[in-house]
This record gives sequence, structure tokens and C-alpha cells, in this order.
Amino acid sequence: MLNELPTETPAELLERDAADPHVPEQVSRGFWGEAWQRFRQRKLQMMSLAFVMFLGIVALTAPMIAGTKPIVCKYKGSIYFPAMGYYVRSWENPIFRKERFRNIYPKNLKKKDPESWAVWPLVYQDPYRRVRKNEWVDENGEGRPGNPSGTKGSPSSLNWFGTNQQGFDVFAQMVHGTQIALSVGFVSMGIAASIGIFIGALAGYLGGWIDILLSRLIEVVMCVPSLVLILALVAMLDNVTNWHLMAIVGCTSWTGIARLTRAEFLKLKQMEFITAARALGANRWRIMFRHVLRNALAPVLVPITFGIAAAILIESGLSYLGFGASPPNPSWGTLLKSGRTAIQQMWWLIVFPGTAIFLTVLAYNLIGEGLQEATDPRLRQDSH
Repeated sequence: MLNELPTETPAELLERDAADPHVPEQVSRGFWGEAWQRFRQRKLQMMSLAFVMFLGIVALTAPMIAGTKPIVCKYKGSIYFPAMGYYVRSWENPIFRKERFRNIYPKNLKKKDPESWAVWPLVYQDPYRRVRKNEWVDENGEGRPGNPSGTKGSPSSLNWFGTNQQGFDVFAQMVHGTQIALSVGFVSMGIAASIGIFIGALAGYLGGWIDILLSRLIEVVMCVPSLVLILALVAMLDNVTNWHLMAIVGCTSWTGIARLTRAEFLKLKQMEFITAARALGANRWRIMFRHVLRNALAPVLVPITFGIAAAILIESGLSYLGFGASPPNPSWGTLLKSGRTAIQQMWWLIVFPGTAIFLTVLAYNLIGEGLQEATDPRLRQDSH
């Protein structure tokens, strides 16, 4: 006997499925959900993202990893956090300067307050000074030797990555230098993205004489070599800080972002949803930064990611050439500069910071490549 064909109409079938709680609903992930799904399928890019996240954790917790100031201590009945002084110097409580600790905490805590206690970083080494002899006393009462200097400072159990010419620990400098590397990349490209997106949005959406003027401005800035402009601006400053470097790199790296944003706005402002927004009475600024920008942001993120890697290279190059932030400056480029004069005798000053710069720049470039492939439908079709 043949099975009877269903007599329900398609509309009735859809209504029955919607009413059935056992039928799973198909929820669309959206553009960014789809892009993340495609990005996760690339193992090399995911490893790069994990490496960058690891660097971020190291940068945030650098005073807890390497330092000579306690993370937390009890001194004369009060709780203090001296290691916060590594982030901002004023965050370290002034009582330790009044008591003349002179950054030597282990002995002074017990000497001035026998009932004091402290929680120390994982590695007792300071990125800004040399650890002296018998400064740290272990549980057996034996004092630890001071850091060697010069060619004697090769990697050892006390100095994992060796020391520089002045006896500063290289591992502590690299850990704290992670803050400089990541902050220079993110802050400088944040400035560049803000300038580039704003100028590109104005030029692409408004058009006319505004587009002509802004396009000429972009071309003029592009004609000037970035390194020459950066060196000229650095030469005008007496005391260069990392914040100066961030501002200089950011103000000279926005042209590519501006041109890409302009092209995206020129394309998107002709779309039907923009016409519908105008018909509904949305003002010009709402259309630009609420409707157009959110659709133009995906391709703009790719040069921003590549720009972070370029900013890290620029900062390292300036520090290597001697135009970086004034000392004390535990950046990776400064370590490379210190090892330039004695590269054969002090190889660790080149190998460790050079490897860190290489891996960090490579990771950001791989992330940028993965974002480009995940957000560009043309590349996605080619990969299939």
C-alpha cells in the first residue's frame, strides 16, 4: 500500500514547524560571526593571536614577573603596593622615599619593621638598575651575588637572558619592554586610525571640493618620507618619551587608512540602504558614522593590524639608531643598540630582543593576513 502524500500546504508546514518546540531555530551569525568562524579555521593565524594575547598578559603583569619592588607588602601596620610604581612612578607610596629605601626593599623592610612581610615578583631583577651584591638574602641567610656586567654577563641561572654592559638584567628589560612594544603599536595606530577614518570618511562621503582638498592633503603627506619626518620631529624635542614616539608614529601613518576609508565610503554611499536612510530623514553625520562606517570597517581593520607591526618596527629602529625615548628605556630596540658595539662577545643582547621583535611583527602580519582572508569575499571564493 502506497504512503499517502501530505495534504498540507507549504504555509501550513512552516506554521507547524514554527509552533513545534523541538524544531531548532536557524540563527544567522552575522558578518562578524562568519568572519570569526573563518578566521578560527586557520591554525597559524590562531597561534599568532594566542601569541599576541600572551604578550598582552606579560605586558599587564610585568611588575609581577620581574622586579625588585614587592607586589604587596605590610609595612608599619599598613598595606602597600610598591610594584605599582613600575606602571606610573607616582603610584608608589611616598613613604618609601621618605624612609630612604632607595629601591632596596628586602633589607629595609626587615630592618625598619621586623614584623613586615612582602610578596615578591617571580624574578628578583630590575629593568632600570643593577642588582647589587647581597641585596637579596635567601631562606638560608645567604646573600645572592650581584649582577655581572660587560662580557661577563652571559645567561645564567640568576640572569636568564644575561645582562648588558651596565649589569641590567636583560630578561627584566624584555619583560617590561613588552609594555613599550605593545603600547607603541596600539596607541600609535589608534591615533592613525582616528585621523585616517575621519578624513577618509569626510572625503568619500561629502565629495566635491572637500574631497579634492583632503585628497591633496593625503598626497602631500604621502610624498614626505615617514622616517625623515619622524627624525625631524624627534630632533625638535629635547627629552623624547615613548608618548612622543606614539604621537609621531600615529601622525605619520594615517594616509593609507584614509585612502582606503575614502574608497569604501565612495562605494557604500551609493547603496540602497543609504538612500533609504536619507529618505527616513537621518542626518548626514548619522549616516556617515552609524550606517556607512560600520559597513566600511571590516577592510579598514586589515591595514590597522599591519600598521601595528610597522609601528613596533619603527620604534625599535628609532631606538636602535639612538633616536628613541631617552634612558632609562627598557625597549627591545634599546637592547639591540647596546649589543651593537659588542655583537660577538655579547650575542645575547642581539638574539633575545631580535627574536622577540621578529616573532611579534610576524604574528601581527599573520593576523592581518587572516583578517583580510576572513573578511574579503573575493579571497574566500578563491580559497574554495
